[in-house]
Amino acid sequence: MKTPNEFERFAEAIVSLPVNFSSSFPLPACLKMAEEGRLSTYYAPFDHVRQTARIVIVGITPGRKQALEAISVARQQINCGATIETILSKAKAMASFAGPMRLNLISMLDNIGIPDRLGIHSTAELWASRNDLVHFTSVLRYPVFETDENFGGNGLMRSRFLVAQVEAWFATEAQSLRNALFIPLGPAVLSACTHLLTKGIIKENQILRGLPHPSGANAERIAYFMGRKPKELLSTKTSSASIDAGRELALKGVSSWK
Repeated sequence: MKTPNEFERFAEAIVSLPVNFSSSFPLPACLKMAEEGRLSTYYAPFDHVRQTARIVIVGITPGRKQALEAISVARQQINCGATIETILSKAKAMASFAGPMRLNLISMLDNIGIPDRLGIHSTAELWASRNDLVHFTSVLRYPVFETDENFGGNGLMRSRFLVAQVEAWFATEAQSLRNALFIPLGPAVLSACTHLLTKGIIKENQILRGLPHPSGANAERIAYFMGRKPKELLSTKTSSASIDAGRELALKGVSSWK
């Protein structure tokens, strides 16, 4: 899959969207990039790459809500005559993992020593005064939907349609961030990062393994990872051994990252 300047390709369509464009589902048809079977990919302005980043926080794909916000911001910035760099930078800010997920991520990254490696007090600064150190992205750069629902990652690397997108856009980002530490959120994202590892695009010590997914639905695993909940109080569905092993991997990853 080629990687043209997607923003320039869709800028006119974004400006021409009706006021009520958010009622289109999953997104306005004029922004559809490709589809295969139950999967469809739409454009939203998530093109910006922060070249100064030392940390890359990686999700699966932008969700519909994020996409609508990013499109809205881009429309406003285009109408204000902003530069392409400003348009894309401000639109991308919509993908910064807000809410409980952000708080959980900050707690875990602080706990395993990321701030010391970055020379900051807390990774909370990555969302504030030190956002120059972080790049937020997805292995599927543009929003992917499965039967009009946000794609959840199941079967990601078994789909040639999706792997082509990983190799077109995520791989390009990774090549420009040679010394950054990639923090994959969940097993599907880790599998995509491992795919780039096998292709020599990123190095083993660039992938941070072992963190529980920071979703609020993962509260018990996170609490144990952080030492806030003792082993004897864990529910039967939570494996302390796998979390312990994950924590060791994460600590090892931080210490080996150069």
